[in-house]
Amino acid sequence: MSARPLRVCLVAGEASGDRLGAPLIRALREELGDRGLEIRGVGGELMQAEGLHSLFPSDELAVMGLFEVLPRLRAILARMDETAADVAAWAPDVLLTIDSPAFGLRVARRARAACPGLTTVHYVAPSVWAWRPGRARKMARYTDHVLALLPFEPPYMTAEGMTCDFVGHPASRLPRPSAEAQAAVRAQIGAAGRPLLCVMPGSRRGEVARLAAPFGEALGLLAQRHPDLAVVLPAAAGVADAARELAAAWPVEAHVLDPRGLDPAEAERRKFAAMAASDAALAASGTVTLELAAMRVPQVIGYRVNPLTAVIARRLLKIDTANLLNLLLKERAVPEFIQHFLVPAKVAAALDPLLGPGPARDAQLSAADRALALLGRDGEPPSTRAARSVIAAAARGPRRG
Repeated sequence: MSARPLRVCLVAGEASGDRLGAPLIRALREELGDRGLEIRGVGGELMQAEGLHSLFPSDELAVMGLFEVLPRLRAILARMDETAADVAAWAPDVLLTIDSPAFGLRVARRARAACPGLTTVHYVAPSVWAWRPGRARKMARYTDHVLALLPFEPPYMTAEGMTCDFVGHPASRLPRPSAEAQAAVRAQIGAAGRPLLCVMPGSRRGEVARLAAPFGEALGLLAQRHPDLAVVLPAAAGVADAARELAAAWPVEAHVLDPRGLDPAEAERRKFAAMAASDAALAASGTVTLELAAMRVPQVIGYRVNPLTAVIARRLLKIDTANLLNLLLKERAVPEFIQHFLVPAKVAAALDPLLGPGPARDAQLSAADRALALLGRDGEPPSTRAARSVIAAAARGPRRG
């Protein structure tokens, strides 16, 4: 008699978690084979395309910053309660929270209180190496196992009693689109034979709103040096309208790629083709920095948060870089302009040498190769490693004591 299907409740609170969750669902099905997989929870378009019926639209939770969340706090807390109650009612074998720890880990705490025998796994170790190291001890009260994307993270988790596997970062294995796919995107936006800049101001509404003005001013200055500059903006579905509206005020026309209405997989392919076709990129910090590295696109990073959030963050942060490539390599491989250092003239000056051949471009591409190797580029796919780790955690069950 075969074992019953593995029941996994997945909770991904924003676009980054959705991108991790979709391939993980596929890998779980592959690893489980005839046993089968049953899923439910919260996710975005990519996870829904893999068969997840989301309790509510996950982009409701895409808020970042201590003060930015306040206007939506009541609604977010209600969604936490709703999600935890659904987990308790369904009683899965595993609750798998993905990224977005402010939401996911609170759901895990509530669900564990209602179901003491529940196995809890968190995918993407919280960045306790950057700020608030006490979070690891706190989450250990209701988290059994952690899947880490960065190679130096497991010791922070195991020191507090959780088990933790480094599974690799999915960005390290992203295939670079073909020359034909890149040429097709360039032709679509009228950028054939022109310098092309990819602009990615984030997947959250607040990010796009704060970065639109300085990014636009930097583009205007860059266009003075490159009059035939073309700009492409692959927008996240939840901010596509805002991105289009704000980009309309830029001094350089931006071709906004709206993923809505496309099959999610096709939208992802078009996004990566646009990135790979670009000569350089201006982006917000986050996972996109690694995706650009995988597409072999040199980049400049700019970021701003609410000023009050920034004041508090400066007191809490233990690192001096917001860029994952710089963090991994322990060097300033990628120029970054954060908060009041986000000066358009300096951003344009940093982008200028990246648009064509030269030592600045070569140095970034070399750094990207080294960083991707550290993230597991040459091992098994991260989704496969993550799936095996989740299945093993389910077999062990919750920690005791």
